[in-house]
Amino acid sequence: MTLYRDARPWDRADRFVCHTGIETDLIFNKGRDLPGFAAFPLLETPEDRALLRGCYDALAALAHEHGAGAILESPTWMANRDRAAALGYDPGRLAAANRDAIALMAEIRGARGGDGLPLVISGNVGPRGDAYAPKDQMTASEARDYHAEQIEWLAGTEADIVSIYTVAYTAEAAGFARAARDIGMPAVVSFTVETDGRLPDGTPLDRAVAEVDAASEAWCDHFMLNCAHPDHFAGRLPDGAWRVRLRGMVVNASRMSHAELDEAETLDDGDPDELGRQIADLRRAFPALRVIGGCCGTDMRHIARMLAETVEVAA
Repeated sequence: MTLYRDARPWDRADRFVCHTGIETDLIFNKGRDLPGFAAFPLLETPEDRALLRGCYDALAALAHEHGAGAILESPTWMANRDRAAALGYDPGRLAAANRDAIALMAEIRGARGGDGLPLVISGNVGPRGDAYAPKDQMTASEARDYHAEQIEWLAGTEADIVSIYTVAYTAEAAGFARAARDIGMPAVVSFTVETDGRLPDGTPLDRAVAEVDAASEAWCDHFMLNCAHPDHFAGRLPDGAWRVRLRGMVVNASRMSHAELDEAETLDDGDPDELGRQIADLRRAFPALRVIGGCCGTDMRHIARMLAETVEVAA
């Protein structure tokens, strides 16, 4: 049974933590090959399914230890039609994989249901193309039609929300938000930014948020940014009322640019202690910030430091 789709889980805890860097953790720390950078195929074997479950169990346990809620982001960032086709998935098999991913998240939540702190299940959606440098950009209408397919699959599950991560341009985010609105799924949009604090297409983050809200009747519960190191955006985001819409920051361990990360053959896991302190500073600077977490290069060491450093930071 869905716990939060018709409610506001964000009011049930002062902090939520998530981990969207699971792919780099699986590849570099756990030795799993992920063709196409896709984690969802791991659902298909008992051994790899258990590995995935262990990752999410560790996150939930850390959140509980530090008195925070957790967002279980399903391993479906690559599970859209275009990206999955290259791995041999037809639409029927892909739909089943999306549903199975949420079923695993629901199992994890069910097993920890007595903890008392909220575990939100998020149907994780990725961009249609290259998250860092999309060559063929869609219009908002095209993006609406494209992402509606995956959102429909996720809407028939126990997912509480759908969240699109690492969005590089506004039209795709607007289309996703429209699709979620039309289907009736609560939604979150997370943009990525370059080392100048702007979207890869040069759009300032405040303008991107305003444009998506205008295009979707402010459907999104909130906005986030991810796949960037705090140095890339701290002190570079404009002031203004728009900041109340920015409620999450899911950061990279590495200070590398997106182009450098694309070429990297070894993991740059940064400094977990420093990253924890930087997240605490960001929480002080952005009063609306509720969701914190790790993206590329992070693992439970980074998540633990973020939670430890923010425990006494007033939101």
